[in-house]
Amino acid sequence: MFLGNDEKVYILDKAEGNSATINGHPAWGAVWDITTQQATVMDVVSNTFCASGMHLPNGSWVTFGGNGAVGRGGNIGSQRNSAGSGAWDSQYQDFDGTKAIRILNPCTNSDSFSSPKCQWFDDPNVLSIQKRRWYSAAEALADGSVVLIGGFVNGGYVNRNYPNVDPEFEGGAAEPTYEFYPANGRTATTMQFMIKTSGLNSYAHTYLLKSGKMLVQANVSTIIWDYNNNVEIPLPDMPNNVARVYPASGAVAMLPLTPKNNYTQTVLFCGGSDMPDYAWGDYAYPNINTWEYPASKDCQRLTPEPPDGSNPAYEADDDMPEGRTMGQFIALPDGKMLVINGGLNGTAGYAEATGETATYGNMPYGMSLSSGPVGTPAIYDPDAPKGSRWSNIGFGTSQLARLYHSSAILLPDASVLVAGSNPNADVNLSTVFPTTYTAEIFYPPYFNAKTRPVPSGVPKTISYGGYYFDITLPKSSYTGSANDAAGNTTVVIVRGGFSTHAMNMGQRHLQLNNTFTVNNNGSITLHVAQAPNPNIFQPGPALLFVNVRGIPSIGTVVIVGNGQIGTQPTAPASILPESVYSTSNNTTTTTQSRDNGSVIPLTGGSTFAAVAGIVVIALHNLLGMVSSFSFISRGLDVFPPSMKSL
Repeated sequence: MFLGNDEKVYILDKAEGNSATINGHPAWGAVWDITTQQATVMDVVSNTFCASGMHLPNGSWVTFGGNGAVGRGGNIGSQRNSAGSGAWDSQYQDFDGTKAIRILNPCTNSDSFSSPKCQWFDDPNVLSIQKRRWYSAAEALADGSVVLIGGFVNGGYVNRNYPNVDPEFEGGAAEPTYEFYPANGRTATTMQFMIKTSGLNSYAHTYLLKSGKMLVQANVSTIIWDYNNNVEIPLPDMPNNVARVYPASGAVAMLPLTPKNNYTQTVLFCGGSDMPDYAWGDYAYPNINTWEYPASKDCQRLTPEPPDGSNPAYEADDDMPEGRTMGQFIALPDGKMLVINGGLNGTAGYAEATGETATYGNMPYGMSLSSGPVGTPAIYDPDAPKGSRWSNIGFGTSQLARLYHSSAILLPDASVLVAGSNPNADVNLSTVFPTTYTAEIFYPPYFNAKTRPVPSGVPKTISYGGYYFDITLPKSSYTGSANDAAGNTTVVIVRGGFSTHAMNMGQRHLQLNNTFTVNNNGSITLHVAQAPNPNIFQPGPALLFVNVRGIPSIGTVVIVGNGQIGTQPTAPASILPESVYSTSNNTTTTTQSRDNGSVIPLTGGSTFAAVAGIVVIALHNLLGMVSSFSFISRGLDVFPPSMKSL
């Protein structure tokens, strides 16, 4: 799932028996309109199950790899390929997706969605990657190209046999190489780190660093990787033997990059599992009943390139309020991190048995390998004193299990769309944790504010260095003193990334440097610097938000960089004018009062809901026509038995 533009969200499912159809087969793709809350199915040719994905510099999106063709029950397709998985299936009519490259140019309501330019391009015979990759990592580079790392060839629970006597190839089931898109003549090359981390290296965590090198973390190992020369610099192992990659599936994200921290890149790792090596089993299933094994609540910070030149080291951070597997971090515009979804016990993935439970009939949660859905979100404040960084007070609990195959993304209004959950091989509506066609929108605490900033003059593009630009905030965008509001205003660009399997590939939050002029009429002119460089924030689409005292505006889609794959033009850092405060006494505004739980239009035409509220959207038949909508005024714990029809 990903935000295509300020109007559309694009959703990809695996090829399975969804009741919605397109061109005579079940649909496993859709586009959802944010304003109308209606979805339209889209035709996707190949099986996108457990693909990776990334933005491109021009605002397009690309997904890589996936599963072989499957039929009913997730069984191998009716025609097989040379790797032993499905080449095509006669029932679901899906093609092998393991080498697919699928490209989408997001369209708006002014476009014709029936036009080929608004549809997925998905033809492996024309465009494909070099190796079969399922659960591969993807990371955008400074020139806008993408590196793909590792993955399964055929797949299973973890990427190994047991005992693990062939960590490089696993008898042909593992892919230990990396490759680039576009390849530009570069061939797939073995990466030793994929051999060292054999078994627990699916969807490795990857982050481009300021130096141009890359942080890579998998299993309990960590490296800085020079991908141009394929040189690996080992870093300390993950403390406490906690695995964060799939299927342990911890919540992992880079913390906000700000002028205050000099754009120092720090990655936060939370949750996952510290199961012993034996317990992970093999391609077939885990050796233990994972749903009985508590997920970790451990959090660790890592700054891979410390500014003082010291050796990188993991630093223990505040534990999460509870253990989580499949928890997912969402970078919020106010600089805080939301963690949402997941389970108290077990891991991602599904199976019909384990090493301790021999038959499906004795599996207590159907095919699910996790239990104890965590319905209460929590927020992490990276700037709070240690010991007080987590909060969930006042947050209710969603009644929907968000386990394997759940996703979440930031929307332009600064809310968070949450969708999915299907720990089953195919559609199953009657099991303990069923296939879920209901989406929710989580409203963070800043939605309790009574006034929302309404900036004007936001540019369409952000460059790397160069002349600053101005954004204007009218007097109606804040309350209280104009001088105080200006001094507590930030401008940020946030990229939500490609959301899958409790991770957002490409997610980053960057605060742009700014000064200001407070005008005597109460308006504020923000003088905003361009982005630092493409190693800090890669070229491509993002949302620009203006925050006043931590309250975000509606996000505006911008393109960072020149919109092309290649070396990005750079210029010296923007030189900003000094901030100017107003000497006028007429620089305060009044606010409109309201009752707790109500929603009323406020200054500037903005509307805010209540703290930690949620909208429930029932999306039937693979996010088809939205059938109902309900606003929950106090947290997540109130879900009425019926919902008002739209």
